[in-house]
Amino acid sequence: MVNPMLFYTLLALGGLGVCLALPRRTLNLQFVGGLVAGAAAGLAILLLSLQAGREQLPNLYFYVFGVLALGGALRVITHPKPVYAALYFVLTILATAGLFVLLSAEFLAFALIIVYAGAILITYLFVIMLATQAPVEGQEEVTPVYDTVAREPVAATAAGFVLLAVLTTMMFRGLGEPMPAPADQRSRDALLAVMPGKIEKSLRDAGLMGPGDVLARNETTGQWLFDLDAGVIEVVSRQGEVRRIPREEWPSTLATGNVEGVAWSLLAPVVAANRYPKKFD
Repeated sequence: MVNPMLFYTLLALGGLGVCLALPRRTLNLQFVGGLVAGAAAGLAILLLSLQAGREQLPNLYFYVFGVLALGGALRVITHPKPVYAALYFVLTILATAGLFVLLSAEFLAFALIIVYAGAILITYLFVIMLATQAPVEGQEEVTPVYDTVAREPVAATAAGFVLLAVLTTMMFRGLGEPMPAPADQRSRDALLAVMPGKIEKSLRDAGLMGPGDVLARNETTGQWLFDLDAGVIEVVSRQGEVRRIPREEWPSTLATGNVEGVAWSLLAPVVAANRYPKKFD
């Protein structure tokens, strides 16, 4: 378990660095604040990595995307020019989407890019460009005072990092109630049973089905005969021979992921309505 006081000290150090990095009217300490905030974040990540052990360490891409996301987020709130801050926000969104991809949450990654980097941010840029005053002769750019000076930097930084400390405590200690168990094998098999095309493609890619092989079906009802609850898939060859493939021989690609789960949750009512159409008098 990570020492709470040491972790809170690093959070306070990171908050101090962010507070120093915010733009000010007189003394500019953005470089020093960035170094302090980066050092605090690096020490916190190192502490968590040492606590996790070699077996639970994330891969290299996690650290790359994490550094890009933290650095981009820091520049979003510290850059004096709103247009550049918006562009750094794009970098933060892309890095966060990369973290979602590493967590096998592809739908959230693409939704984050489409919604924030594609729609909301473009609206922000249009508003910023339309609201910016045109420069007069002898001036390259006119930036309002409220864009160049942070308002209440100490209070904003303290509120943000107190919230971060509370969320971190909840993440390590939990809420005291058991979390819902993830989907078991039976639920995943039930989702896989409605996707015979995925089953056939996975078996063909793994070489478990030949060119003339097909999945076994009931000739009368047309129902598929694979029994995923029992862990058996029946394949019929071109000569009519039935071959049973047990779960131990299934390829690793024969499983449902995040994309399939989200798609089925969205399309299940439509499939059920088409399968069981309403009767009108």
